[in-house]
Amino acid sequence: MTAPTKGSGMTWVGRAIRRLEDPALVRGHGRFTADLPAAHWVRFVRSPVAAGTITSLNPPKGATLVTARDLTGVKPITPMLHKFNYKPIGQPILADGVVRFVGEAIAAAIAPSEEEAEDIVEQTELRIEESTPIVDARAALASGAAELHKAVPGNVIVEGKVKTADFDKVWNSAAKRVVADIRSRRQNATPMEARAAHAAYDVTSDRVTLTCTTQMPHLCRTAIADVLGFPESDLRVVAPDVGGGFGQKMSLAPEYVLLVWLARKHRSSFAWTEDRRENLIAGFHSRDQYIRLEGAFDANARLVALDANVLANVGAYSCYPTTCGVEPLMAMAEMPGPYDVRQYSCWSRGVVTNTCPMAPYRGVSRPTITFTIERLMDKAAAAFGIDPVEIRRRNLIDKFPYTSATGLVFDEASYKETLEIAVREIDVPAFRKRQNDARAKGRYLGIGFSTFSERTGYGSPAFAARGMEITPGWETVHVTVDPSGFIEARIGSSPHGQGLRTTLAQIIADELGVPPTMIKVVHGDTDRAPYGFGTFASRSLVISGGATLIAARKVRAKLIKMASHLLEAAADDIILEDGSAKVDGTDRAITIPKLARESYTQTHKFKGEIEPGVSESGTYDPAGTFSNACHVAVVEVDVETGHVRVEKFLAAEDAGRIINPMIADGQVHGGIAQGIGNALLEEIVYDDNGGILTANLADYMPPTAREVPEIELHHIETLTSASILKAKGVGEGGTIGAPAAIVNAINDALAPFGVQIDEMPATPQRIRAALRAREKAA
Repeated sequence: MTAPTKGSGMTWVGRAIRRLEDPALVRGHGRFTADLPAAHWVRFVRSPVAAGTITSLNPPKGATLVTARDLTGVKPITPMLHKFNYKPIGQPILADGVVRFVGEAIAAAIAPSEEEAEDIVEQTELRIEESTPIVDARAALASGAAELHKAVPGNVIVEGKVKTADFDKVWNSAAKRVVADIRSRRQNATPMEARAAHAAYDVTSDRVTLTCTTQMPHLCRTAIADVLGFPESDLRVVAPDVGGGFGQKMSLAPEYVLLVWLARKHRSSFAWTEDRRENLIAGFHSRDQYIRLEGAFDANARLVALDANVLANVGAYSCYPTTCGVEPLMAMAEMPGPYDVRQYSCWSRGVVTNTCPMAPYRGVSRPTITFTIERLMDKAAAAFGIDPVEIRRRNLIDKFPYTSATGLVFDEASYKETLEIAVREIDVPAFRKRQNDARAKGRYLGIGFSTFSERTGYGSPAFAARGMEITPGWETVHVTVDPSGFIEARIGSSPHGQGLRTTLAQIIADELGVPPTMIKVVHGDTDRAPYGFGTFASRSLVISGGATLIAARKVRAKLIKMASHLLEAAADDIILEDGSAKVDGTDRAITIPKLARESYTQTHKFKGEIEPGVSESGTYDPAGTFSNACHVAVVEVDVETGHVRVEKFLAAEDAGRIINPMIADGQVHGGIAQGIGNALLEEIVYDDNGGILTANLADYMPPTAREVPEIELHHIETLTSASILKAKGVGEGGTIGAPAAIVNAINDALAPFGVQIDEMPATPQRIRAALRAREKAA
């Protein structure tokens, strides 16, 4: 529980109040993009092959089909970095003669209904002269490999290198070196609601309103206006209720650009709703990486140097605005994680292939790099003959602020403390006894640990360090008290399930001495909300919340100043509580609604000393803060089938000040569920020809309630000086730590067989293959 704002008497921050967003949603009153009617529906003719040249495209007689030839003057989507040997490439809105991945949009069929548009797609005759695709990142680097883009020689689109000054000296003097060769298979974010867009032209204003499933409404507007070449003021972008995003919906979709073009050209309304197959083959993928990580240790099992080689398959094009550098460059910058290692070398590359483009997905590279270094720590513990917990105790950061080998500044945190909480609560000695008893009966239990840091709430300095043409980071919030006394906060962030309306209302409520029910948070509408960068990267509460606090404090100061005039008291004696401004220690008071009304309709009472109305802004652009946690998984592996059952999952989490414990818990629970899918189930599988074999939810398997055990959470609140709220982000941590904990637990269970799994997902097939290989070797 946090202390109330002085003089407010309120303590909304720290309380698990119910989400203000939920009543409309649970009653079925939510508003989603696909609910909107349209005069025209769009379906896309997509490439059935991974590489080739379009030789003919013939729609059925009388059908309307838009192709690249119709899009004269429309620019390609071309995100840009100015560092790391980045090679800019443009993605055409519709394939212009050449196709580069299965699912790439070639043409748009237009009809009065979705069904009729789908019929046109099915009846369109498409011929492509196929060429040999490159599907795997290593194959893209092979001598003589075809180049996907002339502008990307050798298929390496982005490349980063780092090496500390004393690396070679320390590396060569190490007592022991340990290697982890890691493979992370490709994933899809699989939001409950796939992508959708609705573009409607308004004849009166000569403007288009694009309603779409985006996490970044303002940047979506900026990008589309740039690509189509018209003023941003001619486009309104609205993100209504969005059924999950997880990063997939922050990148600009070419389909959205096309719908706006159609609406402007035909002065009408057009809609597109992505189906699940489209989402799985063309809706942005993630985390297709090879990592070789070697650690050098001294005689006391202290990590003294790390050497990393990262190879990220980024797909056929680069995503806007982050660029395809987001995965390989994050991996390079954050590979050391929560460990105190001073010498570091890394070579990280992003490679283009004939596969669906990559985009950030919850945690971005962190689930993979955490998996990598946590496997390394378990392997090192085995090499030194010590417990996996002990090797972490010896190496976790414990002095702050701490500057990493790559220059990242870690604020106050609790890496060792969360580890000890997890060890105590899971009761390791009791588990080891149960594990031994089970092995005697032919059952194989395992326990796995994962300690990690989560970089959160970072503003423009972090993105500027990557050399991004579009440098996101800051957020602005406008807080207004209207003449009725109700409060409106207009924010640039665009939440889609995180509960931000509730948490921001709690922050404002404490500052202004009113209940959260008097506060409305407005977002997701470029006509109403201030320019901002949306919701991603565990940033919304830290940055938008910080801006909200700054604006609310300004409003508080103005209300107090007005009350001091009307109540004829010193400003220092005025307190705001229970919906009123009061003179402390007296019965003199004025309600917030009356005070607000006076500020608009009785301005003469302030004798020109106070401006009319009550509206203030706050902007916040922090350097960032690090959350941390320790995850523990207990699993049972059926060695006959390879099936893994997660018996128990525990997380000890530190996300700084918790604004709403229920919402924080929900974020962690959801992240862990996705992490379980990452560890055990979810994989986009391509065949050698670039065809996707997992194009439905029977083959691509997200976790269900059956796979997710009861999750036990423990929170520490380290109040950080790196955040004005003293809060840290919590949105991605569950996804970051869970895969490593689960796969480490699988390896612990399989220890009697001498088998190691260094790949995720750890599917039954891979576990059985490893066991069979061991049996043959014996």
